[in-house]
Amino acid sequence: MPFENVLRNYFASGEWTIEEGQSGWNNTTRFIEAEGRRWVLRIYETHKDEDKIRYEHGLLMALNKVDMPFKVPMPIRCFDGSTIVRLEDGSERIACLFSYIEGQRPEEGKAEIGYAFGVAAGQLSRSLAQISDVGKPIYPPYYEMDSAHPLCTPDAVSAFCFAPPIEFREEALVDALLAIGEALQRYRSYLPSFRTLPHQLIHGDINHSNSLVSGDGSDDRLAAVLDFEFCTWDLRAMEFAVIVSGLLSDEEALGTVELFLRGVGEQLTLEKAEAEAVPLLVQLRILDVFLHFLGRYLDGVDGENVLGEQIRSAYEGLRRLERIEDDLLQLSLRHLVR
Repeated sequence: MPFENVLRNYFASGEWTIEEGQSGWNNTTRFIEAEGRRWVLRIYETHKDEDKIRYEHGLLMALNKVDMPFKVPMPIRCFDGSTIVRLEDGSERIACLFSYIEGQRPEEGKAEIGYAFGVAAGQLSRSLAQISDVGKPIYPPYYEMDSAHPLCTPDAVSAFCFAPPIEFREEALVDALLAIGEALQRYRSYLPSFRTLPHQLIHGDINHSNSLVSGDGSDDRLAAVLDFEFCTWDLRAMEFAVIVSGLLSDEEALGTVELFLRGVGEQLTLEKAEAEAVPLLVQLRILDVFLHFLGRYLDGVDGENVLGEQIRSAYEGLRRLERIEDDLLQLSLRHLVR
């Protein structure tokens, strides 16, 4: 088995047990019992770029030296000193081992988790601002949309949205793609002003699946923030807009969003221009997710059903944001600016 070959790079005894874990769009997870401890084996599914993973691991090692009230993953070195192993199954996928962090994924839909996310996101933002010696980030900022995927050029995206392939010409998808395409065109006019806002390292993808709460069921604080694969140099405010975007999946989520923003505001203060940009940055996150899955479709990673689902999700997200945009602006100004 390919996982057995990976684990021989870490455990001399050759004795371990492997348990399947929850996996996401971008990686596969296995829990390992070996040498009297528990570990997490992660297999990267969407790329084979060692530079991206080395940057992520260097950042995590630096963060593990910063005093924080929650944990972040710690990469484990193989016998040869590396933190990267290639699977021997012909796929050349990359596998890495991390120390296990106790906890469970927070339950979605619970309002109180919003405050815990806010406090942790603010604390992590302050910690990431201290990190400066881990090299150059691999990924571009969110707002550099045209650099996000080599196949998602402005012309290619415009053609897809306004004249979609036949398999996406269902009426509901055509309407959704038209709205997405128009939003993308409008968005480019905001880019010059975004480039003037404060920048720093951000995690860029904090959500329910990338975090843990303590196993006692308490949701008053996060026990861990996981998955730093997309950490990059970006707008400081983008960290918080990404989380707001995820919280808006519930139609009645504005109360949760306010708890989140209050938690952030207790940890740090943003400039007024940053707070004013939050609704637009939430829109950017929605559009970026669409572009991510469009790129996966054009690369042949996902089929038309997956992209169709993401088109509908992006359209619904844009509509929800439009309904609460003014309230979100006022909440951002109230809680994030002093």
